[in-house]
Amino acid sequence: MTADLNEPETPVENTDETEGDGGSTKTKKGFGAKMRAYFFAGVLVTAPIAITFYLAWLFISFVDNHVKPLIPARYNPDAYLPFATPGLGVVIVLLVLTIIGWLAASFLGRYFHRTLDRLITQVPVIRSIYGTVKQIFETVLAQRSHAFREAVLIEYPRRGIWAIGFITGRTEGEVQNVTEEETVNVFLPTTPNPTSGFLLFLPRKDLVRLSMSVEEAIKMVISGGIVTPPDRRSPKEKATPKVTAATFEEVDILREKDGTPILVSRKD
Repeated sequence: MTADLNEPETPVENTDETEGDGGSTKTKKGFGAKMRAYFFAGVLVTAPIAITFYLAWLFISFVDNHVKPLIPARYNPDAYLPFATPGLGVVIVLLVLTIIGWLAASFLGRYFHRTLDRLITQVPVIRSIYGTVKQIFETVLAQRSHAFREAVLIEYPRRGIWAIGFITGRTEGEVQNVTEEETVNVFLPTTPNPTSGFLLFLPRKDLVRLSMSVEEAIKMVISGGIVTPPDRRSPKEKATPKVTAATFEEVDILREKDGTPILVSRKD
């Protein structure tokens, strides 16, 4: 015997993957993992398309159900065609709105619009609703301002916590006059429903502008951070942080003479 008795014996690994009932456990796990991956990939591909078409179909059906009954039978294609014509109501609505816009741009159309506008503003309750809705549509559709044109990072609801907001305009009126710093209007959306949120008046110097588009920021808010847009900044900008999530001072709550609460830093 020439073998060294003190040398530790090398364990022999069992590489037989087909041993046991039902074959290899590793092969089973690998096959199951692949099937799950394929399944979720199929859901990821088909779900957005299916939901989009389903919502579009619901909208088209809703418009058709309310517009088609208003069409005379002799002008309705459904009356003499062997099949229905989905989307006809949407086409009619688009044509009617285009014609109304063309008429409103004329002299008589502007005169009629101003007259109707004055009549509506005389009604006590209706004028408030009409004024609010009109201002929103003029801001969004007529593009009178840069509302929802820029995504920013703000410190909310406390120091060290950051949230995505959208600039809706420059603060004016009494809110700006009682504020020492120049402030802007920032809409802070909620997740996953971005149509609700908070209106904040923040100093312009406290805003961190983001390079991502408004659409990308909205997708990130709706997905709860699951969908993250890529950072398209230069490598130099990526290597230079702009904000921090750490707090460096303790905060005390004091009150001014008129009882307004303020936050001040407490120095040791």
